[in-house]
Amino acid sequence: MNTALLQSAANQARGLAMDAVHKCNSGHLGLPLGAADVGAVLFGESLVCNPAEPKWLNRDRFVLSAGHGSMFLYSWLHLSGYDLPMKELENFRVLGSHTPGHPESFETPGVESTTGPLGQGVGNAVGYALSGKMAAAKYNTADHTIIDNHVFALAGDGCLQEGVAREAVAFAAHNGLDNLILIFDSNDVTLDAMAKVTQSENTADLYAAIGWDVVTIDGHDLQAVYDAIETAKNANNGKPKLIIAKTLIGKGIPEVAGTAKGHGEGGAKFIDAAKKGLGLPEGSHFYVSEAVTAYFTDLKAKRAAAHADWTTKFNAWAAANPALAAELTAARAGGLTAEALLKAIPEYPLEGKSATRNCGGEILNHLAKTVPHLITGSADLFGSTKNYIKDGGDFSAANPTGRNIWFGIREHAMGAICNGIAYDGLFLPSGATFLVFADYCRPSIRLAALSRLPVTYIFTHDSVGVGEDGPTHQPVETVSGLRVIPNLDVMRPADVEETSAAFAAAFSRADGPTLLALSRQDLPILGFLSAAARREGTLKGGYVLVKETAPLEAIVIATGSEVQWAVEGAKGKPGVRVVSLPCFERFDRQDAAYRESVLPAACTKRVAIEAGVSGLWWKYVGTQGQIIGIDRFGISAPGNIVFKELGITAEAVAKALG
Repeated sequence: MNTALLQSAANQARGLAMDAVHKCNSGHLGLPLGAADVGAVLFGESLVCNPAEPKWLNRDRFVLSAGHGSMFLYSWLHLSGYDLPMKELENFRVLGSHTPGHPESFETPGVESTTGPLGQGVGNAVGYALSGKMAAAKYNTADHTIIDNHVFALAGDGCLQEGVAREAVAFAAHNGLDNLILIFDSNDVTLDAMAKVTQSENTADLYAAIGWDVVTIDGHDLQAVYDAIETAKNANNGKPKLIIAKTLIGKGIPEVAGTAKGHGEGGAKFIDAAKKGLGLPEGSHFYVSEAVTAYFTDLKAKRAAAHADWTTKFNAWAAANPALAAELTAARAGGLTAEALLKAIPEYPLEGKSATRNCGGEILNHLAKTVPHLITGSADLFGSTKNYIKDGGDFSAANPTGRNIWFGIREHAMGAICNGIAYDGLFLPSGATFLVFADYCRPSIRLAALSRLPVTYIFTHDSVGVGEDGPTHQPVETVSGLRVIPNLDVMRPADVEETSAAFAAAFSRADGPTLLALSRQDLPILGFLSAAARREGTLKGGYVLVKETAPLEAIVIATGSEVQWAVEGAKGKPGVRVVSLPCFERFDRQDAAYRESVLPAACTKRVAIEAGVSGLWWKYVGTQGQIIGIDRFGISAPGNIVFKELGITAEAVAKALG
């Protein structure tokens, strides 16, 4: 390791961060300066990567969990040769740049996950590590090892304090993710104050007790950083690794270094003297020396050569294992269609009843046979959420090919881990819990939507129909609260065929997550309309379930378990149309002609019914319409009694129609 050269690179990375933050008068200097020496070793020596091919299958993954320190990542991506030219650093936090305030995976080459909310990156890294373990076990053979990479995450005190990280690191240790290396930028500072104001635990002892390997080093000693990383990479002992790197926040700006003021942009006004102290040319801006440029140019070529060597090995593996190779290629390419997935799901009888959670479990198993990279998990609720893949095995350190993930009572980590799996792009993840607990993992759901990740949420017990568990478990506001998240499809199917289409829609969607809200109670099969029509209509988000047999006078719109009451309430009224609207978002994406064919503007007498808050329904019923909803918390009683007590009935629909 060329320690002198990498030390120069570290100081120049500090200078880049100073100039970027100073130019836009915004951002965080503390981590980019304090952890620059860690970055020099990672990006200048230890990471297995190819900047020319950022998505190389066997690259090491690096996640900056402390996303506020984004200039750390941007500086090192630029220096090491990713497609991030200097002009992008100069436009840090400027509209339209590829260097947004916090890293975004879809915006910047080399950014593995969208981080910013603290702790999320730790959970994402655990998901990456799980995906790596599962892929290695699935695709490596006795003759060819094509996957043996590591996952790195850089986190600060704020990340480790967040509950999502605490959940995720416990999961990682329990499942033996020894390909995960977490580097803790331990500078004893949080944003408001010194860390001792809000924490007193011994991090090393805590993580060791959880089941991690732990080492504490001087984070400014390049050789110590290198040695710790190499030891971690070579210790295949069933334990994830924590490297506690003791650093000085804001190192290089004496006026704020080691203090809470060093966290943000407070030190930017001192950068001229600071850069001089770091040995950078006086008056220089966004400076990178010829020596550093030459070093990383040479390193980029070596990394490309290593990638080429791996490609030769990969091609030999593919030739020897054509079925595995085809499966891997298909998993990485995506391209599943809802229509193709529906062919794998048999149509149900035209009569009878089924809880959509029950038929959902059957449907998932049909799809699992067709899509080998589909995996699922539950937050200690497989018995209730019904999403267990039969004969799929349970994921564990002893069985990394298991397709069922036991997340434990860790909904938030489940969301963040599923995001990490989705970022990796090798498996289709889904996670399950009760719908009311969506609020435990909402930040992860929001980030999945923002990052356009194909994650599926199988959330059951979708309404006051859960009954006796009472208002704490009756999600009256939850569905509407989720519908307002941009790019999240929320699907609340009304019967078995709508559920089939909802699952097919979810697992074929490539540009964002889908949440399936499924019932605990049995719902009647709407067999008076063909299965094909119900499936097709569900894929469009909404459709005419019962067509009027006389001139159109009124429209009843419903979703989920309330569709049955819309149908009953409209009986005997030939001028009434019943519309099933299982997914607002998919319906709103249809063209104007289709939406008009379902909800013609000329018909202003409209009634909507849903066992939840009423606010979002006004866009469909208009100012002259009526909404039968629940704008209060639920009550504890059997589900049928709760529906009646709260006015969610066929009689209420009939009365509203007049």
